[in-house]
Amino acid sequence: MSEERFGEFVAVRRHGDGGHVAELALDRPKAMNAVSTEMARSIAGACAALGADRSVRAVVVTSTHERAFCVGADLKERNSFTDAELVRQRPVARGAYTGVLELPVPTIAAVHGFALGGGFELALSCDMIVADRTAVVGLPEVSVGVIPGGGGTQLLPRRVGAARAAELIFTARRVEAEEARDLRLIDHLVDAGQDREEALALAGRIAANSPVGLRAAKRALRLGHGLDLQAGLEVEDAAWRSVAFSGDRAEGVAAFNEKRKPQWPGE
Repeated sequence: MSEERFGEFVAVRRHGDGGHVAELALDRPKAMNAVSTEMARSIAGACAALGADRSVRAVVVTSTHERAFCVGADLKERNSFTDAELVRQRPVARGAYTGVLELPVPTIAAVHGFALGGGFELALSCDMIVADRTAVVGLPEVSVGVIPGGGGTQLLPRRVGAARAAELIFTARRVEAEEARDLRLIDHLVDAGQDREEALALAGRIAANSPVGLRAAKRALRLGHGLDLQAGLEVEDAAWRSVAFSGDRAEGVAAFNEKRKPQWPGE
């Protein structure tokens, strides 16, 4: 396993043969991974590097803190801002969430402990959320006079429906792991301490597949979401055409017929 640092608070680790699974580790333990301006910049930078790396087939977002995934924005830092500084910081903060959201490969959040506010929004920006039984999630922003500003008002209703999202956002309540699973706030509930291991294992299964196919499938899923059926099928057709004549498609069909493991060219 290799590791690359992005600033002080983000580490990227590569797993498996070829390093096709990338782990983006939130590593600001003294602040329970509260997202400061510097940390937001580092998350965005790590995501830009991972998105441009064609060897990456799946990304897992993890935490090095034993009791928290991420507690959201750094409110101590925010409290020191003037209005002008807050305006200038906004695109930097947004860059962290959109960086995760726009990763072109499948992404999985590995959540334990607190995932609140912007922390839960980082998880919501992933395609799937694996959480252990210690997880507590929620979007409590209205309790401090703001709103979820890292995608929460848009991503949460896409997961749970408009009315359920409204209730969770308006009440600012925290939801513990089992209820979170029942409400579909998380996708996989695992034993305490197993979130990272299970998420990496899932990413490994994903990364065994065609990198060209994975990126095209994610693009079709994301672009087609919310469209009417006919428009969505056109998005799917465009994605199919982008892979139908690829080296990966030729290798995949050949490997199937020859009953062997494919050696993806990734193009």
